[in-house]
Amino acid sequence: MSDQNTTPKPAGDSVPLAGSERPAAARIQATHGPVDPSRRIEITVILRRQVPLTQMPAEPISRTDLAARHGASSGDLRLATDTFTRLGADILEADPASRRLRLAGTVEELSRIFGTSLEEVTSSGPHGHDVTHRHRTGGLQIPAELDGIVTAVLGLDDRPQARAQFHAIPLAAAGISYTPPELARIYNFPPGADGSGQSVAIIELGGGFGQGDLDAYFQGLGIAGPKVTAVGVDGAVSQPGQDPAGADGEVLLDIEVVGALAPKADVLVYFAPNTDAGFLDAIINASHAAPAPASISISWGQNEDAWTAQARTAFDQAIADAAAMGVTVTAAAGDNGSADAATDGKDHADFPASSPHVLACGGTRLDADPATGSIRSETVWNDGPNSATGGGYSDTFPVPAWQSSLPAHARHHKPAPKPTPGVHGRGVPDVSGVADPQTGYRVRVDGKDMVIGGTSAVAPLWAALIALFAQSTGRRFGQIQPLLYSRNAGFHDVTTGNNGTYQAATGWDPCTGLGSPDGTALLAAINSGL
Repeated sequence: MSDQNTTPKPAGDSVPLAGSERPAAARIQATHGPVDPSRRIEITVILRRQVPLTQMPAEPISRTDLAARHGASSGDLRLATDTFTRLGADILEADPASRRLRLAGTVEELSRIFGTSLEEVTSSGPHGHDVTHRHRTGGLQIPAELDGIVTAVLGLDDRPQARAQFHAIPLAAAGISYTPPELARIYNFPPGADGSGQSVAIIELGGGFGQGDLDAYFQGLGIAGPKVTAVGVDGAVSQPGQDPAGADGEVLLDIEVVGALAPKADVLVYFAPNTDAGFLDAIINASHAAPAPASISISWGQNEDAWTAQARTAFDQAIADAAAMGVTVTAAAGDNGSADAATDGKDHADFPASSPHVLACGGTRLDADPATGSIRSETVWNDGPNSATGGGYSDTFPVPAWQSSLPAHARHHKPAPKPTPGVHGRGVPDVSGVADPQTGYRVRVDGKDMVIGGTSAVAPLWAALIALFAQSTGRRFGQIQPLLYSRNAGFHDVTTGNNGTYQAATGWDPCTGLGSPDGTALLAAINSGL
């Protein structure tokens, strides 16, 4: 790695940007020297709110109201724009509602502005594939006049940020598998609701889909599929056929689950680069769309410690913005048990599922009769440390009010070999659904029929259910968790199994949350509180 003394001196007076410290990428395979200083790159800068968003509004607010109350002030936006322009950056976008600036400049210019140096390295990304990318370590600097105004600078380092939370197996190898309509029967989704008048957004950080796959899949189910639109973010586009065993599987799984469960909804698939900046920009673009979606499904994540503090805060605030505008964000809780694939011997929650503004989705193993819809058994999904539902407690986010009355968390721990932590944060997941690939989802990917599991399947399942609830009630839910936790009905309580450290139990637990849905009963419970 480059010597620390080679870091360019920031232009003019500068101050450290809190939370921007970044360690070296894991598993660096090769270093290739400094990035070409003349290379032009784009980054995302987030500004502070003019008024903190300390609690969710009673009713969803418009994007205009969000900008006026909780967006960037005109003074902050003007000062930031003028400052970065004076220092040599180009302003591609300045949006007060999302508090976002998109900047462009050469590596040399942006490195100088933010007091860092960028190298090109090859590292083994979250999926284990070698990826060559820009890389930085340490913290960033920002112009002194923007101290306290700029809260995040993302995208200088474009290492892969997240992994898709799914496990695919050949159709013949599955013990039991289900189509989404069969799961709608098993989980008692509201009859008569089909997603009409609703839209569901899906975030993807790679892969693509072909319309032929979707047409064949939905025709095989005997249903008319939804209107599916690909939306490019930060230069990314749908690229089907390049990774059928990887990202394509995630993309097709997400679309086919949402489309089969809410076939009359519009489905918008946002393709973004797998970087912290690309991921955030996709969430912002999806949640600020007009019309706003009923729900956003995220099946990508990474353990909390693999994010910079500034990125976690920026994501959480963007998802809070979505919730304030009535958009419910569902996210996969992880597929690698209570450790979340970390190698430090400690348990970790997966992010962004651990954001308190996200409906975190855990996984079960399901044995049910598709014909009758009766459930014979449903237990925690755990086929081993690297094939088990994520779940546990956040090290970053405190316990939200709607979880504060839960029974003592300690009772969910296995007695050995790990000790019970003394302090718990936000508990993950909130809800669950079938995720074990041995009892997984029958889908079609790049012309092949296969079975896919993982909590990545549960996020679109719940996103579709939220859209059906929105259609049935004529309202938008945003941060639906307080409502779900306050109702004592509408869930199949999963009480058997563990995900490593944590044990299932009666009521909420850090393996399967409140449980898997009884959609019709849950809708009735929700209606009783409206």
